[in-house]
Amino acid sequence: MKSTYALFYLLLFSVFGFAQTHDIGGTVKEAVSGMPMPGVNVQVKNTTQGISTDLDGNFSLKSLPTGSVIVFSFIGYQSYEYTVKTTNNSLTVQLTESSKALDEVVVIGYGTQRKKEVTGAVSVVSAKTLETLKPIDATLALQGSASGVAVNVSGGSPGASYNIRIRGISTNGTNGPRIIVDGYDIGTDMNLLNPNDIESITVLKDIQAAIYGVIGANGIVLVTTKKGKKNTAAKFSYNGYTGFQQTSRKLPLLNATEYALLLNERYANGGQPLPFPNVSGLGKGTDWQDELFSTSAPIISHDFSVNGGFEKVTYAVSGSDLTQEGIIGGDKSHYKRNSARIALTAEVTSKLKLESNFIYTYVDRDAFNDFGLGSVLFNAINTPSTLTPRDASGAFTLVPNSPGLGIEIINPLAQLSNTYNDYDLRKLQGTFGLDYSISKDLVFTARIGANNANSKGKSFAKQVNYGGKVFDITRSSVSQNRINDNSYSFDAYLTYKKIFAEKHNVTGTFGTTIYKEWGNGLFATGYDVPQNSWQFADISLALGTSGGRDVGSYEYKDKRLSYFGRVQYDYLGKYLVSAIGRRDSSTRFGPNNSVAFFPSMTAGWIISKEGFFGENKTVNFLKLRGSYGITGNDQIRPYGYIGQLNGEGTYVFDGALANGTAIGALPNPDLKWEEAKKLDIGLDMNFLNNEFEINADYYLNRTDNLLIQNLPVSGITGVGGPGGASPTINAGSVRNSGLEFMISYNKKVSDNFKFGASYMLTTIDNEVLKVNKTTTTFLQGGSFGVGQSLLPSRMEEGKPIGYFYGYQTDGIFQNQAEVNAHPSQVALGADAQPGDIRFKDLNGDGVINPLDRTNLGDPIPDLIMGLNVNFTYKGFDFAAYAYASLGNDMVRNYERTLSDANRLDYILDRWTGEGTSNTVPRVTTAATSNNVFSDYFVEDASFLRLQNVQLGYTLKPDFSEKAGITKLRLYVAVNNLYTLTKYKGYDPAASDGNPIGGGIDNGFYPVPKTYMFGINLNF
Repeated sequence: MKSTYALFYLLLFSVFGFAQTHDIGGTVKEAVSGMPMPGVNVQVKNTTQGISTDLDGNFSLKSLPTGSVIVFSFIGYQSYEYTVKTTNNSLTVQLTESSKALDEVVVIGYGTQRKKEVTGAVSVVSAKTLETLKPIDATLALQGSASGVAVNVSGGSPGASYNIRIRGISTNGTNGPRIIVDGYDIGTDMNLLNPNDIESITVLKDIQAAIYGVIGANGIVLVTTKKGKKNTAAKFSYNGYTGFQQTSRKLPLLNATEYALLLNERYANGGQPLPFPNVSGLGKGTDWQDELFSTSAPIISHDFSVNGGFEKVTYAVSGSDLTQEGIIGGDKSHYKRNSARIALTAEVTSKLKLESNFIYTYVDRDAFNDFGLGSVLFNAINTPSTLTPRDASGAFTLVPNSPGLGIEIINPLAQLSNTYNDYDLRKLQGTFGLDYSISKDLVFTARIGANNANSKGKSFAKQVNYGGKVFDITRSSVSQNRINDNSYSFDAYLTYKKIFAEKHNVTGTFGTTIYKEWGNGLFATGYDVPQNSWQFADISLALGTSGGRDVGSYEYKDKRLSYFGRVQYDYLGKYLVSAIGRRDSSTRFGPNNSVAFFPSMTAGWIISKEGFFGENKTVNFLKLRGSYGITGNDQIRPYGYIGQLNGEGTYVFDGALANGTAIGALPNPDLKWEEAKKLDIGLDMNFLNNEFEINADYYLNRTDNLLIQNLPVSGITGVGGPGGASPTINAGSVRNSGLEFMISYNKKVSDNFKFGASYMLTTIDNEVLKVNKTTTTFLQGGSFGVGQSLLPSRMEEGKPIGYFYGYQTDGIFQNQAEVNAHPSQVALGADAQPGDIRFKDLNGDGVINPLDRTNLGDPIPDLIMGLNVNFTYKGFDFAAYAYASLGNDMVRNYERTLSDANRLDYILDRWTGEGTSNTVPRVTTAATSNNVFSDYFVEDASFLRLQNVQLGYTLKPDFSEKAGITKLRLYVAVNNLYTLTKYKGYDPAASDGNPIGGGIDNGFYPVPKTYMFGINLNF
């Protein structure tokens, strides 16, 4: 009997012991510094129970069964697992920084994956990189930090946009990737985002972007903003900097004496009287660039944020103010950007989670004509240095209206003074979503995103006389506009995750997305502004009209409906496969072609998990991956498949002319989807204790059925009338291929010293495979000079898209015998003389004419590279970022060919007699063919740019914490420090972004060099 009772009590005790729960708590610290780590994720494994450490690194979990496994994880650190015991559950956990955190979570679109499981080509830019670079536009952080990504600036003026190209130019239309912020599509521009709000930027470069369907044809850029963390006390941060800007480059123009001597020679060679019989006393004259460029244009940035959370609610709130003046124009190029953001999450129940993120942005931008022919810079380059800014009476000097200076060149200071523009934008965008756990394996997600942007613009054309120039304004006017743009998206999808037999891991994502955008614009112009003054420049005060239509408006609407599915499977964590299907429908195509289905697949093999790999201590991780698929593109004008009356027409009624509406763009009911086919084969490897990481990819992208707008057709169809246009048709194919390589190294040399470096390169081979041959064998675009009818850029089979097409030179004629022995060049505009450019007779017909034009280069780089270096020593930190582009060409088109315009000093090496020069032609006022478009004007624009250098110091916590400050860091930095290039223009990295016609430099506004002093403050 006693033994029976003993057995009963033993069983009861065992059951009690089995069911016993424990409270656990402690502190998480950084292994090297011993500092507490706030925000560490403390999660009970295989459950939804978890918290984050507070500001002091403390955590507490209650009622955990014996044997429960707790996982401590933090981005950039090795995860740590602890098994709950019956005793000693007061912990001090030390996390070790991981040089390669393979368990780091990567956003991949409608979900996440651990980095080691990603089977697509992905690049990630962290908040740390953004903090180091301090870009005004977050887009710039991608330059040199993400392989396969090229970033070109459209100009250095405040508020200028950047062009992103992922793995080359794939189409003659829109080439920029779509930007997705916390799941919401904001378009192709990150300009309005506050970089300090961004947690990470993920670039989907291959067919993995197909989960987003039609908008993913050119790649996807996923932006994740910062969020609060659970059970974390409020953390206040201030990040600010102040600094000044100056031009990164000045062109070496002729001074007054050099200009006068050269002009005398030019006139003498043309048989005309000397314009400067006496050049003594002219000196250096006016440096028009110095008159325009400021050496200390201010820039100031303030950013405040607070984030934290409770058991069920987290929050992040921020506000920022950026004020910048341009290096040209002062308050004429003022830029202000204010933003406010609030992000909230709430766990309403154990199954329901709500999340919202809203961003408000206000932009005030004043601008002037800062790019192209007739711009302020164009006039500064071409205005003679012998002229003074103002005359004896104090008025702006008039540039003479003479044959040698034409009717285009005016005093740039007068032009700037008489410019009045203002633009204001207010934009509210955000998302609201929910996650509902139907079961432990199945989650339903719904998210709605919305955008409302309202802008207004006003420009004033002052009545002014520049001395008989095309810029003369005989009647003042004011133009105003109001634009309203809206969009919304709704995503609903199910995510199923299940592990079968502890070997088969399956994740399925299935859902639908709806997108709509709509808007309108209204424009009006009034004349005879009172007092001829900006102060009275308003439509309501303007007194007159032009006698025609002075108002205009437009309205648009566009919709998409899509269904998508993705199944991800891995076996034993080493064989990985993902299949994606997307059914898109778009209102931009007619009923017969509005719907299309696009499939894709990615796969991976983690070789380092195989038994035959063994315990290789050199190679810690090795993965082979590949992907292939098709996605569509609908980025064309809406309703191109039907005819619309939106052109302008003039008709005769009762013997009088009447304005009316005419047909616009010709319709094409057979329009269908542009198709992007993408192949990628990649290798990921970590070695030498994960201190080194290598990512290598081969990619092959082919775009078929190009949606080509404005293809040349017969003029009798009416396409040449106001508002008319050629139809959009599917008429071409483009291929991009190349290699990507990135290697990074991170090493903790000692407790006080850590070093890191990364190097990336991307090769790009671009080729047009086909252009529609029923109407034309090529497309052309761009412009060169003034009045030249032959366009300089082409899209043609067998050549890179947008290549330069012109005459090939063969040195300079040294004597009349060489001229006589060469085919005639008179068809180019004049008989050749000694000292003129000699052009090649490529077709061998004995005459130089347009049939001898050929490929002169292209603006697409052959190779882009990035090199980043950083180290920390005790409280000091240093970082430097460099970027290079090799093999890209650019056309020099910022010099006016008029005889009396100023020149760059390379012309001092001109031909002045036999043997003096074989590169720069003679100067003369007589007619020559030297100014036709040729490789004389095409330059190698390869460059190496040191784009950021930063040195910082963080005060020891022993000192800062006495003032209640958890972190105090001071730093100095320089952006765009130095550019090494042979290109003569302002910026070899600039481009207007056009696939056909890009790379033609009409006088790009230089990107400024910026000196900054800043502070990072947490408390």
